Amino acid sequence: MDTISIKDKAAIIGVGHTEYTRGTHRTEIEQSLSAAIAACRDAEIDSASIDGVVMGWRDEPTNEDFINALGIRDLKYHAHVHIGGASPAAAVFNAALAVATGVASRVVVVTGWNAFSSPSRLSEVSDRPTVVNVPGKALRENLEAPLGLLAPMQWYSFHANRWIHDYNIDRDAMATVALTARAHAHLNPHAFMRDRPMTRDDYYASPLLVEPFRKFDVSLETDGAAAVVVSSASSANTSRRPIYIAGGAEGHADSPDDLLNRPDLLDMGIGRAAPRAFEMAGVEPKDFDFAELYDCFSFIVLRQLEEMGFCGRGESPDFVKDGHTALGGELPINTHGGLMSEAHVAGMNHVVEAVRQLRGEADERQVPGAELGLVTGYGDFGDGSALVLHN
Repeated sequence: MDTISIKDKAAIIGVGHTEYTRGTHRTEIEQSLSAAIAACRDAEIDSASIDGVVMGWRDEPTNEDFINALGIRDLKYHAHVHIGGASPAAAVFNAALAVATGVASRVVVVTGWNAFSSPSRLSEVSDRPTVVNVPGKALRENLEAPLGLLAPMQWYSFHANRWIHDYNIDRDAMATVALTARAHAHLNPHAFMRDRPMTRDDYYASPLLVEPFRKFDVSLETDGAAAVVVSSASSANTSRRPIYIAGGAEGHADSPDDLLNRPDLLDMGIGRAAPRAFEMAGVEPKDFDFAELYDCFSFIVLRQLEEMGFCGRGESPDFVKDGHTALGGELPINTHGGLMSEAHVAGMNHVVEAVRQLRGEADERQVPGAELGLVTGYGDFGDGSALVLHN
């Protein structure tokens, strides 16, 4: 059976986000609804005309909350996507499928949370072995938590250490990823780390939290939300340039909730998702002008480059050398600072940044002549998602 293509049948016509903070008076529901309203304003549409809602990862707000807050008159479609940090990109593709097939005409896609203000943030994790928001809850609580495995940095360390061992990885590449993100954040007025310099010496002086992760290898805990409005391409009427969705996909690793029994510990869903998205769009890795890659940890950026075919396994340290992935390089990555230096809203801010780059609205961090961009997501224990966008 041939794959159904929705290439260029849907477009992103609006983006919005809240302020990215540590500490807020807003609830998570208020954050998400505020971002949705901001995206509608950016799209120059009446929020009441929205007829579809897709939530990336979180269960709240509910569809009723959106109807009430946006004044939606006829909600035709809603969905919730639950694949961790792979959810936002997958949710945008979900919305594109809905408008391309005529199920809805304007869909708002939102992700938001108060990761810093939440009482369960990782920096204040309790001794109680309770695991939330990841698959395999029973496995985690009954087999792993009693042994002290409670946090993502612990789970992902198995993957990172196996990769470093098998391919004799130069760990300085992880520092390069973190420093490049921070340098880009300094050019972004919305970035939480905009005015917080970091040198390579600072990176190596930061605490080693879990081998091989230092403090600056780990994404931020911030409060906030981001959203986009997806429309059918034929009705993308706005004074701003519509950004077309050329391809998209999601993919999942083998034994997705049991990392340690995976046949290939380095298997990642992005290795399945990206080729499908590239095929739909008719592009290859060498064609991209920039990439916004999910960066919950610095090594995940490196591993995605390998699994998507930008380089071979074990070759990403050479790929990111000598400013290749910095602004002005061949493939600028995470031009906004990413989850590591802009904010952590599960990657929806990566989609927002890609749209701004393709509109030519990224100011000091603008990639000259940007026409084709990639956004990825990484979730749970290897879920992956990819979006190919162009102007």
